[in-house]
Amino acid sequence: MKRSIVNEIIREADAFMRSFGFVMPPFAYLTPEALKARVASDGAMIRDHMMGWDITDYGQGDFDNLGLFLFTLRNGTAANVARGMGPLYAEKLLISEENQLSPMHHHIYKTEDIINRGGATLVLQLYTRTEDGVLNDTAPVEVMTDGQMRTLKAGEHLALAPGESVTLEPWHWHAFWGEGGKVLIGEVSNVNDDRTDNIFHQPIGRFSQIEEDEAPLHLLVSDYDSWL
Repeated sequence: MKRSIVNEIIREADAFMRSFGFVMPPFAYLTPEALKARVASDGAMIRDHMMGWDITDYGQGDFDNLGLFLFTLRNGTAANVARGMGPLYAEKLLISEENQLSPMHHHIYKTEDIINRGGATLVLQLYTRTEDGVLNDTAPVEVMTDGQMRTLKAGEHLALAPGESVTLEPWHWHAFWGEGGKVLIGEVSNVNDDRTDNIFHQPIGRFSQIEEDEAPLHLLVSDYDSWL
């Protein structure tokens, strides 16, 4: 992805989130230089916990059709979990454009509540997995939606209107997209590691390769290793 496109997505996403009353924390608006200085002084948690802007085309160069906007507001680590102290959770805001696919995947450890925070309809396609992790294209899918256990057919679509949510366990293979417009999505989960905990059905990448055609407005979490 070109950096100029990433910058424009950030501007549009910020305006969309603000339209629903969500304002990002102050560190979100730091310039790359200011964030580097912050990390060097007292903000290493932002870097080490991968908090911040996250825009991905899954390495396929087709963001409009295969992509996702995310912002990680807070996150813990496996070390927190091991000692039972510190942040044991993660929270994100996501934006899925109309018919923009977030491709089929599951997580190894993460259980997540996916919440339609506003906008259009959020549609998920769901499968369960076998004991060895393979997508099961025949078995029914048991899933919790707002405190109600539901049984879906393999591959059935689950539509969430604004305010509705679903709890996805590690055994849920899932893909999702916006229907009828763009959707603001909340994600609340246990700690999250996007480097290692995403298992995709097709061999694709988690992060984008950035073409530096202009200076970054704000750094992406995938920039941290090289910039910070």
